[in-house]
Amino acid sequence: MLGDLSGAAKIYLVSGYTDMRRSIDGLMAIVRDTYELDPYSNSLFLFCGKRCDRLKALRFDKDGFVLLYKRLDAGRFQWPRNSEEVRNLTRQEFRWLMEGLSIQQPKAIKPITKKPF
Repeated sequence: MLGDLSGAAKIYLVSGYTDMRRSIDGLMAIVRDTYELDPYSNSLFLFCGKRCDRLKALRFDKDGFVLLYKRLDAGRFQWPRNSEEVRNLTRQEFRWLMEGLSIQQPKAIKPITKKPF
């Protein structure tokens, strides 16, 4: 189910450590109070604990919240730990993360911004 995100307009990654004992209300409070984002928006919010082998995803789905939990049997997620911030992910970066890769691929082709002549 984590792979089907066709309905989510944005994907947010909450970097740093999250207490994985938190439930829907606790994760919703982090989104709302700490980062001042709307948990009811059409967005997916990703959280990871210290072990990096499990993550939680929170999303509001028309009539209530959905809490998804994924635990890897082997390996770890390449989760950014550098600061306590929310980062907007592209769908490609989300795929890399779910495949165990870093979201910052040094050899990936980066989109070009239009340069003035």
